[in-house]
Amino acid sequence: MARTAEVVRETKETQITVRVDLDGSGVSDVQTGIGFFDHMLDAFARHGGIDLYVRTTGDLHIDFHHAVEDTGIVLGQAIHKALDGFKGVRRFGSAYIPMDETLTRCAIDLSNRPYLVWKVAFKTPKIGDFDTELFKEFHHAFAMNCGACVHLETLYGDNSHHIAESGFKALARALRTAIELDPKTHGHAPSTKGVL
Repeated sequence: MARTAEVVRETKETQITVRVDLDGSGVSDVQTGIGFFDHMLDAFARHGGIDLYVRTTGDLHIDFHHAVEDTGIVLGQAIHKALDGFKGVRRFGSAYIPMDETLTRCAIDLSNRPYLVWKVAFKTPKIGDFDTELFKEFHHAFAMNCGACVHLETLYGDNSHHIAESGFKALARALRTAIELDPKTHGHAPSTKGVL
């Protein structure tokens, strides 16, 4: 059974379409109007092994906040939908990602009890014209809408680009493990409750 989904969200602030294939090969087609954000989502797709299509149109003349947060919402919803009750998945995943002087780790539980622990500090308020505070907004929106408990921590690092990118890659690699089908679950949700 294909683990794919499409979610469309239209508000007065943003219009977003996201399509995912959880069993893809990491191919991405991303256009948000925000170059650095596109780069991060491309990395997320590649390292997550998820085929990803994103089209975001937003009120970028105001700032990037709505476009970034709402894309996180829709991406989380799409992955949640494609997971179809988390049946048969490994559920847990973790990753350490080094990037030059930076080291970031992520642990994820597809528990359907969303939570974000964010221990990431940036050295600069912006990367180019991108506000670094928006990375937390994206990850929070993603976790809440994916039904994922996400712990993301940069253990050390100086370069804000490296901190951001290692975070996206760590999330992707942890998620890649968590969404893998585990034959030992026999297609059931991996919980003593029998459902997540």
